Amino acid sequence: METTQINIPTQFRIDNTIHQKKYLINGEMQEWTGNTTEVFSTISSTESYEPTLLGSIPDMGEPEALRALDAALLAYNKGQGVWPTMHVRDRIDCMEKFVQQMETKRDEIVKLLMWEIGKSLPDSQKEFDRTVEYIRDTIEEYKQLDRDAAKFQKFDGVYAHIKRGPLGVILCLGPYNYPLNETFALLIPAIIMGNTTIFKPAKYGVLLITPLLEAFQNSFPKGVVNILFGRGRAVAAPIMQTGKIDVLALIGNSKSANALQDQHPKSNRLRLVLGLEAKNPAIILPDADLDLTINECLAGTLSFNGQRCTALKVIYVHEYIKEEFLRRFAEKVDSLKFGNPWDNGAKLTPLPEPDKPAYVQELIDDAVQKGAKIWNKKGGQQTHNYIWPAVLHPVTKEMRVYKEEQFGPVIPVVSFSDIQEPLDDMAESNYGQQVSLFGKDVYALAPLIDTLVNLVCRVNLNSSCQRGPDVYPFTGRKDSAQSTLSVYDALRSFSVRTFVAFKDSDLNNETVEKLLDTKLSNFVSTDYIL
Repeated sequence: METTQINIPTQFRIDNTIHQKKYLINGEMQEWTGNTTEVFSTISSTESYEPTLLGSIPDMGEPEALRALDAALLAYNKGQGVWPTMHVRDRIDCMEKFVQQMETKRDEIVKLLMWEIGKSLPDSQKEFDRTVEYIRDTIEEYKQLDRDAAKFQKFDGVYAHIKRGPLGVILCLGPYNYPLNETFALLIPAIIMGNTTIFKPAKYGVLLITPLLEAFQNSFPKGVVNILFGRGRAVAAPIMQTGKIDVLALIGNSKSANALQDQHPKSNRLRLVLGLEAKNPAIILPDADLDLTINECLAGTLSFNGQRCTALKVIYVHEYIKEEFLRRFAEKVDSLKFGNPWDNGAKLTPLPEPDKPAYVQELIDDAVQKGAKIWNKKGGQQTHNYIWPAVLHPVTKEMRVYKEEQFGPVIPVVSFSDIQEPLDDMAESNYGQQVSLFGKDVYALAPLIDTLVNLVCRVNLNSSCQRGPDVYPFTGRKDSAQSTLSVYDALRSFSVRTFVAFKDSDLNNETVEKLLDTKLSNFVSTDYIL
């Protein structure tokens, strides 16, 4: 498992570092002259291992944060700004202009995804393409939303023209594991619904936003998108403390979300759109198809090294098939190829967080000390930027790996004889996002499904947990999420129903007809967007 790299394909080499000196506030590229933070990759390009310097980013603070907030407030202008009052068709034109420019940056962004967070080439390409598709699907869904609202309703002698309106100023904070896709799953619907935004990229996967700064600048009116760099506590906290943020949109962990919520002085008026932790289990019944189950659990636990909120983070396997599952699963884990993101067939890649191998080792040591066994031969082997996945069994509730969301390559396995055991564990868990259920007997599956849908928000039958397709709801219970993200739901999460109402009278009817004929109002309109 040697990690020194010298034979890097030409198209993937880092020939020039990116020292990001610009940031976007109020539609203008501002020049940064203050302190900077260097950005390193844990991937080495030398024979003797050392991290690779990718560039640097501004280390911003309260002054820049408050200027970005002022720009977003001015652009919204208490609902009177150009963007929130703009016709739907015109907002769509802006978004289409943005995505067309974004597509020209594919190679740059894919390369940075590989170097910054260690995501494999196929997965990096998929993240970019999926994000473009998400934007286009959002545009189409927004058109449909407007078409559905292009009418008047009447009840008890009162007409209503009901649409959806923006919420105000939104602070967007995305995650490092999907720094493009999940960040844009917040940002894009927030923007297109007429809100103005302040966006800070994640700690890892930050430079890949650089190629898109100009596209944001020239696609949207001034102040609609403001982009800051730096530590969350340095730039996000001062913004929240003003009480002028209407929506906190964050994908990350609940500690960060809670800390930022607490900073806001008017929590009752703060709307939250949160995607947080999960401890998604797999439940393997005695009659499960083991070939299929092992492959799905392999993908579920180790896609992107388990650094996904939707990853399978604990496996419950029935005592009847425990031995065979563990033996075969451990062999499969050890057969996976480790390599650089661009290496053909690499399933395991370097970890972006320098301290992650040591953390995973702590979880392994704690479990072994408390009675667990490492079932695969390579489990726990370390290099400078990786630790081989350890399959641990038996895992008990006293172990850290059972309680903590590991967000990395370690796989706890719990055996059970009574199905009530995993059900009780899930009910007691702080999390409630998804579950994978493996089995064939419908008499066993039916009552389980009926219970599980009340504990989590997605039950995956004989398949691993995942977010997509993006048209399906993505949310969670308890500490796992607040609000729902999907192409359909996100537009609703970042807006509120609002309408014009009038009594059925000659005066009102004549007035509204004139409004429609003159097309003077962007809101009162029955035009269809084809």
